[in-house]
Amino acid sequence: MLSMQEPQAVQIESNPCSESGLQRTGKLWSSLSDVCKILRIAHRSPLADDGFSFQHVQFKEGQRIHTAGQPFNMLYIVNSGFLKSLMIDESGNEQVLSFPMKGDLFGIDGIHSKQYPSETVALSSCDIVMIPFKKFAAIGRIHPGLETEIYGVMSRELVREQAMVNMLGSASAEARVARFLVSLAERFSAMGYSGKDFNLRMTRHDIGSYLGLTLETVSRTLSAFNELGLITVDQRAIGIKDMDALESLHRLPAPARRAMLKRGN
Repeated sequence: MLSMQEPQAVQIESNPCSESGLQRTGKLWSSLSDVCKILRIAHRSPLADDGFSFQHVQFKEGQRIHTAGQPFNMLYIVNSGFLKSLMIDESGNEQVLSFPMKGDLFGIDGIHSKQYPSETVALSSCDIVMIPFKKFAAIGRIHPGLETEIYGVMSRELVREQAMVNMLGSASAEARVARFLVSLAERFSAMGYSGKDFNLRMTRHDIGSYLGLTLETVSRTLSAFNELGLITVDQRAIGIKDMDALESLHRLPAPARRAMLKRGN
């Protein structure tokens, strides 16, 4: 096993993204216990001296962590930073699937087909913990209880995605944006940050792609929320003023909705 004191180059097999900025020689490592803390897993068994260690790799804004079609051999955990996972169709159109943040596990969509069907791009400077899938399998053999808890983390990500899909099928544009803001607030709070005041790391276009809306609709809706006093908006800075109203919002009041639609003409 690799030791914490002797970092070595990680061999990333079959990675076509030489431009991704993947650092082959790492200087920062985490133990399995550290990884559990990042994933917010409260595992009771001692893990510190089990011989497992995992490399951190830093990515800059705009760099790809993995690409669609790349052979699967790695899971990824966000230690810091913000990213987006997306798929690109044959016409080159992007569909944003998720926004991984601190404590999130991604890359699990490559397990079934042994290659990643999506790609993940850094929206800011990111610190990513690399989990070789072979190591993950070894963890399961040594710590079967922990394996179950990690599967629970995977399930958490799937439940979040399913909730979004269900919402897209029935909610109005205003409700989609409101629920998106509430979800972000909850995720920031879970990371130990403010759930009331935060910056949007993604663009309005990214939000629209994620919610199935146009950039213009996202911008108009945020402006309408601001005018109603539900939030404050200053470029990418968001202040949540009425969380209860956002959580229960199904559609804007008629006058506000007419004003929002009028701005689009």
